[in-house]
Amino acid sequence: MSTAEADNQKQGIVDFGESGPVRCSRCKGYINPFMKFIDQGRRFICNLCGFTDETPRDYHCNLGPDGRRRDADERPELCRGTVEFVATKEYMVRDPMPAVFFFLIDVSMNAIQTGATAAACSAINQVIADLPEGPRTMVGVATFDSTIHFYNMKRALQQPLMLIVPDVQDVYTPLQTDVIVPLSEGRQHLELLLENIPTMFQNNRTADSAFGAAVKAAFLAMKSTGGKLLVFQSGKFMNFPSLNFMCLKRPSSQTILYVPSGLSTAFGGGEEGGGDSLGEGSLCSFHLLNTEAILLSEPATSDIENMYYCALKLKLVLPSLGIGSLSAREAEGRTNISSADKEAHKLLQPADKTLKTMAVELAEYQVCVDVFITTQTYVDIASISVIPKTTGGQVYYYYPFSALSDPAKLYNDLRWNITRPQGFEAVMRVRCSQGIQVQEYSGNFCKRIPTDVDLPAIDCDKTIMVTLKHDDKLQDGSECAFQCALLYTTVYGQRRIRVSTLSLSCTSLLSNLFRSADLDTQFACFLKQAANEIPSSPLSQVKEQVTTLCINILHSYRKFCATVSSSGQLILPEALKLLPLYTLALVKSTGLRTDGRIDDRSFWINYVSSLSNALAIPLVYPRMMAIHDPNSKEIDAALMPPVIPLSSEHMSEDGIYLLENGEDCLIYIGSSVDPDIMRQLFGISSLDEIPAQFVLQQYDNPQSKKLNDIVNEIRRQRCSYLRLKLCKKGDSSGAVPQCTSEGLVLWIFPNKIRVMGSP
Repeated sequence: MSTAEADNQKQGIVDFGESGPVRCSRCKGYINPFMKFIDQGRRFICNLCGFTDETPRDYHCNLGPDGRRRDADERPELCRGTVEFVATKEYMVRDPMPAVFFFLIDVSMNAIQTGATAAACSAINQVIADLPEGPRTMVGVATFDSTIHFYNMKRALQQPLMLIVPDVQDVYTPLQTDVIVPLSEGRQHLELLLENIPTMFQNNRTADSAFGAAVKAAFLAMKSTGGKLLVFQSGKFMNFPSLNFMCLKRPSSQTILYVPSGLSTAFGGGEEGGGDSLGEGSLCSFHLLNTEAILLSEPATSDIENMYYCALKLKLVLPSLGIGSLSAREAEGRTNISSADKEAHKLLQPADKTLKTMAVELAEYQVCVDVFITTQTYVDIASISVIPKTTGGQVYYYYPFSALSDPAKLYNDLRWNITRPQGFEAVMRVRCSQGIQVQEYSGNFCKRIPTDVDLPAIDCDKTIMVTLKHDDKLQDGSECAFQCALLYTTVYGQRRIRVSTLSLSCTSLLSNLFRSADLDTQFACFLKQAANEIPSSPLSQVKEQVTTLCINILHSYRKFCATVSSSGQLILPEALKLLPLYTLALVKSTGLRTDGRIDDRSFWINYVSSLSNALAIPLVYPRMMAIHDPNSKEIDAALMPPVIPLSSEHMSEDGIYLLENGEDCLIYIGSSVDPDIMRQLFGISSLDEIPAQFVLQQYDNPQSKKLNDIVNEIRRQRCSYLRLKLCKKGDSSGAVPQCTSEGLVLWIFPNKIRVMGSP
């Protein structure tokens, strides 16, 4: 499903008509360029199992002097490694499903007041025009807090009609029809509804979130069709334990809660914390914005008469109602990690099997779930991510969510999610030559039988790692073939079979293996194996496994392939010479660090599980480039500045540097940068003016335009909008470069981009 394949898709589509594609009658492998035709083309030998088959009469063609079919170069299936066949009815258990997009939006109090609901509605409204055109495209919308709200968007109605489902334990869909409607019929109602939702719920004081129940209810509405369920879930505010608050007695014999400086925004009010009144000297329970608080009043030891100091204990509210309700586990996680508890990794596992069971049912009915988490605190991604992981979906994580800088990323992420090359109701199987067999698959999918992978949706950003094992001896010099067949439905309702075939030579010389090694693929396997182990093993053990694996590979090369050399000389295979550096970077990455937030590590694990080879290395070893002189000759020659090694030796305090890992982008401003350059690029004249929340603007000067072009090109290459952050040296709230004696630069970027060393 790569974008490159999408560009060539029309040229590689083959239609064999009612008979379907030619296949081996024994192993069911598909016709490919590596099958050998014999007996003047009347028979062919399968390159996967070695069986000789009769060539169908209508597919016969004479062979040329070189033994190839004379029409081989004219047939995509005989000259291309990847080709698509039009599937016949025998490949269908039902008619191809329509392109269904169902949007599920959190409208709880926190989502409304942080701007997450408005951002989600705006993003959806903007991407409606990008949905696939045609009568087969269908849409639906529902909202949820402690209850679930469906909307009847039947064209005959003057406006959408809200239908409330109050039961979050035994959920149901209020209508079998008109909840999901053809886009061409319901577009006006959909746009009107999305414009009004933030206003409809602007005074909502319901803090609870019935996430699991809402997903279940949306699934029931989509059960007959399948499709994509896009969930916008907002987390809750931070848990502030053991903070002291001050209550002053008023003439009315009531006390008013005063919130300490810096916390007023967390409670949605100014100095007086929203004006909640408390009885003097009493034990009270009340709500401040989205938090449940218990107030314990004690006499004050102060000269101020009738003053009380209050210990406020906040209760963190996650998806807390109905099916799959969750509880806060982060505090427990911090304790376990800080005490080196061997059981801390269990907090990276789902809280229970409820959401997993639901996810399997979703996958069975071809419903793919993508979750957009706009949060400012812990939401238990380890549990929530089970649903997208099992259904072939994805988790998008915006922490801490900012109504200023994140709506643009949310929109671009949603737009790419909908417009990227993708397919629905897919089944994948990998076949191998004799002597090799598939051991296991790894990625975001559901697996109900050993040989097949079920994918309610598949797209160009997803990869699946296949682990192979030897079960017989391979002959030196022989060819070993691998074939991946993906049966799926296009967004326009066409059933296709995408077949990719690879043939490799077998060798008994280890040196040949090292010479042909693919570093990107090798490291991607390292990364995914580590991510798979983290939830079930202590971090120290996973680090040891990763390091040992790297050492064993390099030791094998030195022992069996290298020429005689001194014992102290470092000998590395040319193709894998950077593997030790990337392994070190992996050990220091978010997923394997002992500090940081539980949710950050859970997101990292989920993100890595389906990460492509091209993004594996940048994730742990980011790309850095100097941008303080965008009009330099080096940049003019190519759109992108040259990449700089991650070493302090290549940095100066009068420079500005951009560091990106495919997900986040950090811009570091040196302490001696020319104010004119800062003004031209960022609209600030000193380091003290660096904003906490940064949105890149294009100013009326060539330098600013060039910087915007660079950032946009990075976003295009990564297929990700990238969150931008400005920082300076010594900035405790941003990134802090620290130079060590080894010449390493440690980039501390809030639980995102961590550290790296120079090659």
